[in-house]
Amino acid sequence: MDIINWLLENEPYVQYAVRKNILRQNKHELCELKASVLSDIRIKKYLSDIADFNATLVTNHKNPDIPIHKLLFLLEVGLDTDIPQIDMAIQQILMNKDENGIPKSMTNIPKHFGGSGEDTLSWALCDAPLMLYALLKAGIAYDSQVKEGVEHIIGLHRDNGFPCVVSKELGKFRGPGRKDDCCPYATLIILKLLSIIPEYEKSELANSIINVLLDLWESSQEQHPYMFYMGTDFRKLKAPALWYDIVSLADCLSHFESARKDKRFNEMLIIIESKASSDYQFIPESVYQKCKEWDFGQKKQPSPWLTYICIRTLERSGRISFG
Repeated sequence: MDIINWLLENEPYVQYAVRKNILRQNKHELCELKASVLSDIRIKKYLSDIADFNATLVTNHKNPDIPIHKLLFLLEVGLDTDIPQIDMAIQQILMNKDENGIPKSMTNIPKHFGGSGEDTLSWALCDAPLMLYALLKAGIAYDSQVKEGVEHIIGLHRDNGFPCVVSKELGKFRGPGRKDDCCPYATLIILKLLSIIPEYEKSELANSIINVLLDLWESSQEQHPYMFYMGTDFRKLKAPALWYDIVSLADCLSHFESARKDKRFNEMLIIIESKASSDYQFIPESVYQKCKEWDFGQKKQPSPWLTYICIRTLERSGRISFG
């Protein structure tokens, strides 16, 4: 398909992701290309930033500069723990798990929001699932190192998804929503975590979470739990896929057969497809200001990385083929 050729003519980090994650090439065949990726000054900066994983304070989970988002971006590119800085980050996540197997990050919740006002190793349900996901993406053993944390998180499930929950270190902090509401973002990233655990791929739990998220889509005019909207901004194409938006949600849902059969999910895919050029290239409609140095940090030209995410989602969903 021409779009694959276009992506393979772009920056090394995009080429590497396409060759590993779409074309399924063995990483040992890509040593030269990998060296080019590692020579990218932006990749070097990300690696440096995650090496001391808890040196950066987590104050806003939407911030692309926090360590977990940078680590997940590097893992998505196709880099792994044979890179020393990635291994260092993974080892720090493993070292900072609590008694329930939940990884902690360095956070500071002000007293007027219910926290201690001090830098504290802690977790919130809007970041802990991503750290467990990172461990699995990095090849860490599920049964011995991840399962306990996953099962503790699953124990928090309610019929309407997952609530806003934090570890004991954060006191009475809770996001801006009703206590009985679900947190859509936490619910999304927990589904993302389950998407790479085989025993949950077709589980009743996964199907229940999928229905919660699709019900929110169907009722997007009326339901906005914890101030998470699915309006105009939600539907703008944006990368990387780290927050609560149509690209992130569609990417996650595309892993599940039950979602791929649901007309509500296909409504999302139609919206994404409608924004493609005739060559299946995608231009960002919204950007993270801290990502200006990347191809997805502008709104004038097609972004190879955004295109990579979108076509991979469409391929998983059976709407395009690279065969």
